[in-house]
Amino acid sequence: MLYFKSIHEAEDVLKALSTPMRLKIMELIYEDDQLSMNDLAEALGLTNSAISMHVKKLEQAGLVKIRTTAGKRGTMKIVHPMHDRLMIDLAPNRETRKFYQDDIRIGYFTASNVNPTCGIATVKKIVGELDDNRYFTFPERFEAGILWFGSGYIEYNIPNHLKAGQTLTEMQISFEICSECPEYNEDYPSDIYFSINGKSLGFWVSPGDFGARKGYLNPQWWPERLNQYGLLKTLIINSEGTCIDGGSTISSTTIEDLAIDYSSTITFRFEVPKDTANCGGCTLFGEDFGDHNQAIRVKTFYTDPKEK
Repeated sequence: MLYFKSIHEAEDVLKALSTPMRLKIMELIYEDDQLSMNDLAEALGLTNSAISMHVKKLEQAGLVKIRTTAGKRGTMKIVHPMHDRLMIDLAPNRETRKFYQDDIRIGYFTASNVNPTCGIATVKKIVGELDDNRYFTFPERFEAGILWFGSGYIEYNIPNHLKAGQTLTEMQISFEICSECPEYNEDYPSDIYFSINGKSLGFWVSPGDFGARKGYLNPQWWPERLNQYGLLKTLIINSEGTCIDGGSTISSTTIEDLAIDYSSTITFRFEVPKDTANCGGCTLFGEDFGDHNQAIRVKTFYTDPKEK
């Protein structure tokens, strides 16, 4: 997938796709990725020089690549598409407060104790065997784009960028998440608990494990019977307590209760206890899986000493 954080970032791609002829070229090569320049010229009724110009624009924008191969009459230039999806964030970021931001890939967990059903996969393959938690310790996990477990926990260390004298005022932790059911079940609630440094932040009830359609970002090989996408949720901890998506409070724990300063280690945990009312597991989606092209995104808002 080709992803841009703003319209400005996507300007070259938008220009390359601004003519009907180039859109038609893209349609043709997605239907058949073995078409040559000559094939495209013949199909569209263009001269070789005209098709070369259009394909060059698409290549410069990173939308296609050219592969030279042997043909019946010399060499052929095959035009391959580079991406199966294009995503552009249209809304600008209007945040004016000072904050640090980190994107933590879901495979960079620092501790885990998970139980089946469980598994972990990269954009290329499922790591090891399904329902065997040993594979959560394999080095391939660092490339994970999706992981899931029926019960247990998984922890991440959040980088602490605070400098001496700076005060943490709010944390926002954003992630794509859903329940974990064998195969999938849209109506499968799960109580997913959150904590930082052992301090409970409350829990959110995931409504289900979604799989009725394919996730927008999932690789083509990903089995349709498995988890497909989640919901993008944002956990917010500030002086008023802890809430999800800025809505109802899920915990009275405040940012002050966490007692985090510049010297603190910050450990964030997702957990589904076996004895909770809805033990429906947890699935985390990272880059290249699900509907949202992001890792676990952490924003730590702060004030400087002179602003207190």
